[in-house]
Amino acid sequence: MDAPTTADPSTAAAPASRFRARPPSGSRKLGVRHHEEHVGHRASWLRAGVLGANDGLLSTASLLVGVASASAGRPVLLATGVASIVAGAGSMAIGEYSSVSSQRDAERADLEVEAEELLTMPRAELAELSTIYERRGLPKDLARTVAEALTDHDALTAHARDELGLDPEDLARPLEAAITSAVSFTIGALVPLLVVLAVGGSARIAAVVGAALVGLAGLGAVGARLGGAPVLRPALRVLLGGAAALLVAYLVGQLFDVAVS
Repeated sequence: MDAPTTADPSTAAAPASRFRARPPSGSRKLGVRHHEEHVGHRASWLRAGVLGANDGLLSTASLLVGVASASAGRPVLLATGVASIVAGAGSMAIGEYSSVSSQRDAERADLEVEAEELLTMPRAELAELSTIYERRGLPKDLARTVAEALTDHDALTAHARDELGLDPEDLARPLEAAITSAVSFTIGALVPLLVVLAVGGSARIAAVVGAALVGLAGLGAVGARLGGAPVLRPALRVLLGGAAALLVAYLVGQLFDVAVS
């Protein structure tokens, strides 16, 4: 008889009903090996990339729409767009680096505390790990056996993953997040700036708004697809939020309707 397996730590805190396995389809035979592709490992860079691109596209488009609605000409719009890219990319990079560095510092501090406790009170830590497995559904004796085996193999990793929810080999990466955010912000911000270069006259505002909305919907869909989520709701959520921001920017620009060459 196969030995019972432990519950997946990554889903322990979520309601079980959300993650129930679906019955196999008629085309899938039980016992046949299959490949499962999970997307949780994409979380860090996906968040930074999507956030940066959305911010770059929406903030730059809103700024250009606001300035254009105040009767600004193309030279002013181009200068505004370039300034937005430089300032925004730098801000995103510094902000992400600071934020993710703080997260990494907290993760390292938790690991140091756990390592110290494993040295000073190993029996209590073993009991704590055993209790975690009991709460996840293992019989008491088996939970104790599993806890002892994992402690003998790598006690800190076992406690980090099952008690703290951390992977010691995959802590937060501030530099990666900073670079991803800056690059994605720049790419997103280039879209409305290129529209300003390509379209002139009275059609400029409408073109910037249209390009921004299409880009935002696309980013929402791509982010959802990469994250393994349904596409429609995230795309619609980003689209409606972007439309509201662009409208506010346009109305603010109308309040300062001055001739700017």
